[in-house]
Amino acid sequence: MERRAFKQAIFTTQNEETSLDLVQDAMLKLAESYGDRPAEELPMLFQRILQNAIRDYFRRSKVRSTWTTLLSSLAPDDDETADPLEIIGGNDGASNLETPETRFTQGQIIAIIESELAKLPPRQREAFLMRYWEELDVAETAAAMGCSEGSVKTHCSRATHTLAAALKAKGISL
Repeated sequence: MERRAFKQAIFTTQNEETSLDLVQDAMLKLAESYGDRPAEELPMLFQRILQNAIRDYFRRSKVRSTWTTLLSSLAPDDDETADPLEIIGGNDGASNLETPETRFTQGQIIAIIESELAKLPPRQREAFLMRYWEELDVAETAAAMGCSEGSVKTHCSRATHTLAAALKAKGISL
């Protein structure tokens, strides 16, 4: 769960250190404030805490230094290229059958998908990641995002169509 949360924070903040801090702070808040809750409620609560922490980070950053925030969001961090291979390497049985060429190709495709995800508007990216990466249902995603279920469906649909068009334009069909 923490690796997925970290990737979600990375897509939003474009900064590894900040993402690590946000995920750690969100986990601490969850443990301190909601440790007595049933285990099935914790993933949704964590998502809500993480999203609020990310929004608070951006509010503070904007107040402190607007120009730094704008410039940092335009400059992608080249260190992220290693992360997709970690995700692919997590498939225990399947990774042994893959050739280096297949792994390289998959790594390139994942890097392209991640870069296209980073280009999505924040609410679309948030809804898309919660629905399809975190595998939350529409109601849970709506509760975590603080919006209606219809808004979640709209954001997910727009994100899916945008990603599909961007990948098709690059000659990638999944």
